[in-house]
Amino acid sequence: MDSITHIALGAVIGEVVAGKQLGRKALILGAAVQSLPDIDFVLGFFHTPVEDLLVHRGITHSFIFGILVTIGLAYAMRRWSRDAEPLSLRHWILFLGLEILMHLTLDSMNSYGTGLFEPFSNTRVSFNVIFVADPFFTIWTFAAMIALFFKRLKEPARRRLAVITLAISAAYMSICLINKKIIDGRVQQTFATAGLHPKNYFTSPTPLNNLLWYVVAEADSGFYIGYSSVFDSDPNIHLEFYPQNNQLLQGVPNPDEVALLKRFSQGYYTIEKVEETVVLNDLRFGQVAGWDTPRAKFVFYFFLEKPDMNSLVVQRGRFTGWNKKTMRSFWERIKGN
Repeated sequence: MDSITHIALGAVIGEVVAGKQLGRKALILGAAVQSLPDIDFVLGFFHTPVEDLLVHRGITHSFIFGILVTIGLAYAMRRWSRDAEPLSLRHWILFLGLEILMHLTLDSMNSYGTGLFEPFSNTRVSFNVIFVADPFFTIWTFAAMIALFFKRLKEPARRRLAVITLAISAAYMSICLINKKIIDGRVQQTFATAGLHPKNYFTSPTPLNNLLWYVVAEADSGFYIGYSSVFDSDPNIHLEFYPQNNQLLQGVPNPDEVALLKRFSQGYYTIEKVEETVVLNDLRFGQVAGWDTPRAKFVFYFFLEKPDMNSLVVQRGRFTGWNKKTMRSFWERIKGN
């Protein structure tokens, strides 16, 4: 998830778990500790753009990292604050461990992929339940964090506000899971109607909402891609076919980097030629306004023959070309039109 979500949720959890003992310090500590796994951005300075894709949400987002950091920090905090803070070692472990576990859980809910089992396995976990930045999930925790930090609320009211906020967040995540189940059911129906037998498929929400979903299904030589809103009256999903074009990789330099990109994409990639250079598209991140333009280009594209053109590769295409017309079409498509 985005940094604001982790900070806000971390602060609210801190209030629930340790607010009574630490006061506002619990907000600050909670926000800081839940942000800790994202320290991997520092490692990116020592890697190539391709390597950085796998470093991010890699070892610092693993269970082993979470366990070691939780225990180490808990012992350090208990020793450092033995006289100043009335938290036992067990309480510190609960507080810090819950924050880090929540970070790992949230990040595994979107499409990037989280290395929960590193260094023992390179498998990335992606449940594709919520978009990486969903304002309807974040707004409640952010508002509660501001209120808890600046309002002069007494202890029972502070804890009540924090608990209610977490309940709202959990309810919204439950709605996201229900929406995904609805869309997955439509995908299965569409496959049956069209006589398709894909090897694999995934569904993932489109930007900033959980109502319009993006569908990718793997076939023998490419992928079927489509969109479905929970408000669509027709359960059948229109699918466009995109060939994978692996033959275009012949003669491409840096085969080791290509292998890393394939691993990062979890197999959901296509190859195409753009302006006389070979490009790899990672399909998991969606298309640029693909609900409006069926053959739209993909958000994530990597120039295999021009590596110097690949800075900010994950972010650069996400909202490219968005304008008032795009927003109107987006809203209409969300409504099922």
